[in-house]
Amino acid sequence: MPPKPPIELLICDCDGVLIDSEIIAERHLHAAMAEHYPAHELEVVLAGTFGLQTRDIMARAEAHFGKPLPEGFLEKNRAITKALIREQVQPIAGVREALLQIDLPLAVASNSYADALAFALQRCELVERVTVGAFSADQVQRPKPAPDLYLLAAERAGVDPSRCLVVEDSITGATAALTAGMQVIGFLGASHIPPEHGEALRQLGVHHLIGRMSELPPLVERLRHGSD
Repeated sequence: MPPKPPIELLICDCDGVLIDSEIIAERHLHAAMAEHYPAHELEVVLAGTFGLQTRDIMARAEAHFGKPLPEGFLEKNRAITKALIREQVQPIAGVREALLQIDLPLAVASNSYADALAFALQRCELVERVTVGAFSADQVQRPKPAPDLYLLAAERAGVDPSRCLVVEDSITGATAALTAGMQVIGFLGASHIPPEHGEALRQLGVHHLIGRMSELPPLVERLRHGSD
């Protein structure tokens, strides 16, 4: 097997990697949808949907139950979730310290919208560390699991996708990064991650998993020189 090319760009997902927001958004969305669908069956239908955009999660539920959600549901959910996250969210433990130790250009690529992404970077005190840019779902026609966001970040940085290293928590995001031809680290330390998730990422093709941000700098140092 030929050696992997050296890493020139680090790209992080946002929700579940920089900020511990997925659990907040997931709980509210499930509660809101349970007002319209049977709660127990809904939990089964929505299993494993984190990382998808809300409209795609809604479409899955509507198709399963054969009943549309009320008009304006998406906009109302987005407004409430945004308020809850701004009130409750915390950075992932140790993320700022870890990223400041890594001597690589940094981009962020997220299925969130631009305003939510800007808030997250401010909340984590990482605005100045993101040297390449923050790329959001409203900048591409196809969000994750399509590779477009990650390819956009690589293009803006002038780096070949094979020389990009991505930190992701979700199947959706990891699929996007792998499809883009990038190396992927799976992060398992956010509050919403179930115990079996690491194995699901491995089955997808993610070969490096970490549970704490303190593990990221030494792993990146090994991978950036193609030595792991």
